[in-house]
Amino acid sequence: MIKLQQLSLGVFMLTATLGYGQKKPLDHSVYDRWENIAMKQLSNDGQAIIYQVVPQEGDKDLVINRLSDNKSQTFNRGEKAVFTSDSRYAIFSIRPFYSDVKAVKNKKKKEDEIAKDSLGIFNLFTQEIVKIPSVKSFKIPLKGSNTLAYLLEKEKDTTKAKGTKIAKKADKNEPLDLVVFNLQTKTERRISNVTDYFFDEKGNYLVYVTTDPNKKKKKETEDKGEAVQDSVPSIQETKIAEQAYGVYALNLETNKESVVFKGEGTFSQFNFDKEGKQMVFTYTKDEEKVLVKTYAIYQAQLPKEAKLLLADKIKGMPKNWVVSENYTPQFSKNGKRLYFGIAPQSIAKDTTLIADDHAIVDVWHYKEDYLQPQQLVNLDKDLKKSYLATVDLAKRNAIVALADETSNYTSLVDEGDATIVFQASDYGRRVEKQWDISGVTSYYIVDVRTGARKEIIKDLPGRASISPKGTAVVYYNSQEANWYVYEVKTGVRKQLNKGVSVSFAEEEFDMPDLPSAYGIKGWTDNDESVLIGDRYDVWEFYLKGNKAARMITNGYGRQHNLTFDLLQLDEEKKSFDRNEKVIAAVFDNQTKDAGYFYVNLKTGENPTKIIVENYGGFTSLSKAKNASIYAVTKGNFLHSNDLYVGAQLNQMTQLSQLNPQQEEYNWGTNELVHWTTPNGYEATGVLFKPEDFDATKKYPMIVYFYEKLSDNLNRYEAPAPTPSRLNIPYFVSNGYLVFTPDISYTDGYPGKAAEEFINSGVEFLKQNTWVNGSKIGIQGQSWGGYQVTHLVTVTDQYAAAWAGAPVANMTSAYGGIRWGTGMSRQFQYEKTQSRIGKTLWEGYDLYIENSPLFKVPAITTPLVIMHNDNDGAVPWYQGIEMFMAMRRLEKPVWMLNYNGDEHNLMKRQNRKDIQIRQQQFFDYYLKDAQAPVWMVKGVPAVLKGKNWGFELTEEKVN
Repeated sequence: MIKLQQLSLGVFMLTATLGYGQKKPLDHSVYDRWENIAMKQLSNDGQAIIYQVVPQEGDKDLVINRLSDNKSQTFNRGEKAVFTSDSRYAIFSIRPFYSDVKAVKNKKKKEDEIAKDSLGIFNLFTQEIVKIPSVKSFKIPLKGSNTLAYLLEKEKDTTKAKGTKIAKKADKNEPLDLVVFNLQTKTERRISNVTDYFFDEKGNYLVYVTTDPNKKKKKETEDKGEAVQDSVPSIQETKIAEQAYGVYALNLETNKESVVFKGEGTFSQFNFDKEGKQMVFTYTKDEEKVLVKTYAIYQAQLPKEAKLLLADKIKGMPKNWVVSENYTPQFSKNGKRLYFGIAPQSIAKDTTLIADDHAIVDVWHYKEDYLQPQQLVNLDKDLKKSYLATVDLAKRNAIVALADETSNYTSLVDEGDATIVFQASDYGRRVEKQWDISGVTSYYIVDVRTGARKEIIKDLPGRASISPKGTAVVYYNSQEANWYVYEVKTGVRKQLNKGVSVSFAEEEFDMPDLPSAYGIKGWTDNDESVLIGDRYDVWEFYLKGNKAARMITNGYGRQHNLTFDLLQLDEEKKSFDRNEKVIAAVFDNQTKDAGYFYVNLKTGENPTKIIVENYGGFTSLSKAKNASIYAVTKGNFLHSNDLYVGAQLNQMTQLSQLNPQQEEYNWGTNELVHWTTPNGYEATGVLFKPEDFDATKKYPMIVYFYEKLSDNLNRYEAPAPTPSRLNIPYFVSNGYLVFTPDISYTDGYPGKAAEEFINSGVEFLKQNTWVNGSKIGIQGQSWGGYQVTHLVTVTDQYAAAWAGAPVANMTSAYGGIRWGTGMSRQFQYEKTQSRIGKTLWEGYDLYIENSPLFKVPAITTPLVIMHNDNDGAVPWYQGIEMFMAMRRLEKPVWMLNYNGDEHNLMKRQNRKDIQIRQQQFFDYYLKDAQAPVWMVKGVPAVLKGKNWGFELTEEKVN
């Protein structure tokens, strides 16, 4: 946090004391090897940790560290790692080489030419590794059991044709050998012709599905009407003929096998109860080619044979509805009830129709709940949509439908043990979400015994949640900015925050909509209370009786400008024990530091500081299930996000040392900057400077912006090819200053807000002699891209500008579609980010004023627009409109369309391409470097894919 005079003094001191030697600047070749931590998992006993080190491109490394003596081993290409529940073994896959997988993708190799996945079994005590080749998949039980199961890939099958070997393409549903391996006794059992397999949570049973390996061949023979040879079968063929295919269960304690279901068909959606004593699955005997299949649910009391539980004609099934194959049935926690999916009977497509003989048309109707484009985006999901139903397993004679097409979602209460489920619906109010994205929602409780639905909250502008045990529904009314509770048993409703003066609505919300709440932070055991946050602190509101609300953080957050967020580190717990101290993640809103405090829920005394540092990433904290051992990744702009482990959060040991190559490069520093805008607003931004900064020199500066970015002060920024944003480490390393100002908005004037905050921040920094005021560029993506295009129409102070996916014309964008979701863009202007706050016809003048397209004649700044033809957020014709206007007026403008790519570039090769172009563009205008050919002459269509125009030339851009 610095004012102007402190900024200059601090720079001189920094340069004098650090004495940096010459380091090379980052270049575009460095990106692929830059690493990050992709996953981490502590063993249950806290004595070991697995983590994965992932380069931006290339083979990943899996590291297994035994924390007791800090012994670690690294396994190249290790994936999907898990610990056994007894913390004795780590099991993982070993993938083929990245280069081989890429060669297959690029069709330079065939899939059968590269190695299949292998399996790694690592003994944490002996540090020995066993590798098993050609393993398709593996599974272990979540809890208990020393058993590992894995499917073996089929050996490469080749047949000779004209003297050459031709590999047959593997069938993904081909039956394979399943190996059941006891990790303790080192004994194994091999089962043939398995297509799928499952453990119950406790590891009591391994259930597997078998099928006839010759089924497909036999079917093809039958379909062709060929006669089967009447000959004596071989011994092997006799065994296959006698084999009863279907579902089997292997008792892992007794090693006894039992038949669960005999017969061919398709088995799916297997699930077990909590105790592993009963199991259900979905079954159809229909052939694959049947367009509309009939499904049933079978139940087995293991190890007994399964019995039909549910079919389409069961009592309680709505007319023309069926059992859904797209929902995994689940038992209640006590195992007494089953919840499953039902859906309307699907309609078979008429395969006799010839495409050219009938129209293919979308019919848009003004009263449909959802726009046609939205329906088409969600078509596959909607075709698989299921609605919750239940059956009492003791009675089994009828089902109870709990939801239908009017409901948005239905959730179980108390893990299915409660007599109610909780339901939300915006039925009848869906059309208006086209312009009012928040909308209103009604909430219901539904009796699982009768299906009776009771509306408890009607048309709520906000959100509601039911307590873990289901005794209360807590909801926030954003129109009133109040919290309420509804007691399920009594129907009593009361305001929770009555008499509390602090606001629970987002205090800095600056969009033309109702501000949201800071949210529920948790519940206490037995539904005693709910924990709700304001901007800084956490409050406890009792769900029964008239006990007064209390602040469990004792006002410490607001007093010290800290925001508290309670962490539940045991994923199996649904609530907090009020007698325990809870760890809270804390963020310092002034310094942007972060860390942890202890919060005593019972006493409500001042929180106790554990650690607060100038690091980011603290919310990634995890804990060993059965030990007080913690793991977290943290870093800041100077340091990679490394892994730390320890029993004390303030005394953790650093395990990883990522990106040591960073020391070879001229990196950078960053710091907060504060200034006052012309209208008297206190403003904040972040200034990035090169590591070898010299205050006697003048530096070009790029200004990058998107809403508010200063909270990211302590976030690590890896050098990476850009998806159209600014690669800050690259530009800082190459001698640029980078400035990221925060922007606050006033409804109706988003353009003026950019002027107010961005331009004034730039003017503030230009007072420093080391800022080259004539060499300043601006860059933004999406909403930031819009702000770039606006700024160049109102000022000539920027020497170069780059806008990614900008809106140029709010009048045409208002009526557009966000093709990624199929939603109308109207809500964006009336309620959210674009911040006009009115309809087009109510605020016509505002739409014109905030549309850069209508001010193009005033532009003097060279502009690059990136807008791609598969942009699902901002229609790419927005970029075209801006480009065509500037081209018409002979303004220097370029447009990049990465064919088939999205709003933010997703394809890595495109990210690498745009990174080079962005660097060349800013170097030309801000460093007086040579221009590349693409800027001087473009890249004609006849050279597309042959020449990219990166070559530098002595010619100037006219």
